[in-house]
Amino acid sequence: MSRVGIVGAGQLGRMMALAGYPLNIRCHFLDRSADAPAAQVAPILLGGLEDPAKLRQLAHGSDVLTFDWENVPAAALKKLRGQVTIRPSVRSLSVSQDRLLEKRLFSQLRIPVAPHAAINSLADLVRAGRELGPHGVLKTRRLGYDGKGQAVIRTVREQSPAWETLRGTPLIYERFMPFSHEVSLVAVRAPRGEIRFYPLTRNTHQGGILRLSIAPHIDPGLEGRARTYMRRVLKALGYVGVMAIEFFVVDGKLIANEMAPRVHNSGHWTIEGCPSSQFENHLRAICALPLGATHALGHAAMINFIGKMPDPKRLLQIEGLAFHDYGKQPRPARKLGHCTILSATAALRDRALKRALKQIQWA
Repeated sequence: MSRVGIVGAGQLGRMMALAGYPLNIRCHFLDRSADAPAAQVAPILLGGLEDPAKLRQLAHGSDVLTFDWENVPAAALKKLRGQVTIRPSVRSLSVSQDRLLEKRLFSQLRIPVAPHAAINSLADLVRAGRELGPHGVLKTRRLGYDGKGQAVIRTVREQSPAWETLRGTPLIYERFMPFSHEVSLVAVRAPRGEIRFYPLTRNTHQGGILRLSIAPHIDPGLEGRARTYMRRVLKALGYVGVMAIEFFVVDGKLIANEMAPRVHNSGHWTIEGCPSSQFENHLRAICALPLGATHALGHAAMINFIGKMPDPKRLLQIEGLAFHDYGKQPRPARKLGHCTILSATAALRDRALKRALKQIQWA
């Protein structure tokens, strides 16, 4: 039996724990809340994610340590090096936690990114608007996810209000990219360097939160470039585990938006849609087990339940639909669960998707 300690016990950790049971991998967690989704399916230590004593306790009972959220304190995990194997590496975590460092890594690896600038004052923002264009997005460099810590700027007059909203922390300004759509690539890398890719996924966001994913998104040219870029990042970081990179598609070209050093929301469809899900393959990789197959078993769609849970009785009438409830208390903009539709053809999937969307309200 392999023992995996996971820092953070959200729905991603929950799905990792469930994927581990058939492989005789046992996960246990550290989280601040006894009501965290993963606590319903595996043991949990209660404490702060940066608590040195709790982290040591988690490490002591683990063969390998991982995390289900990229904003866990990297500095605290650094202190555990030498005590337990940490996968992905703390370096990978640190780079992903700072949007400026992330952009620098992409640029060093010849991966296109939006023109951007570090912002530490209103004067910096005014200068960036002049040099990069007034239409852009001001973001916190750290701790931003699901649209949090961002302000869209469309005109020069909106610069000052955006600065007042986000000031007090290091920021980054990015030129707005006129993208036609958004895609993501999920991949897994083993300790000896083997890489497997899941099919490219097309994503729809609203308010910075993922609403819908469609896979496979069939575009051989885009997928080939995405794989090339992903391979560069994984190799540069000596990465072990699952990673996702989100891209904007602008004039038929990929512009890297951000990476996630963990299993990813846009890969939830792989639970039903691939021989080995992203959750299973993350555990296989970090536990040095052979990687599983990642090809699509059909045509899939994944819909997030946000703010309000739909009636499962209605959705489960749809053929090929799988329902996932994370056991979380509803509140606006909170991811509460998801459903996945898997069909033999894209046309069948799209018909089922249309039926499902009629039953779902986002709050």
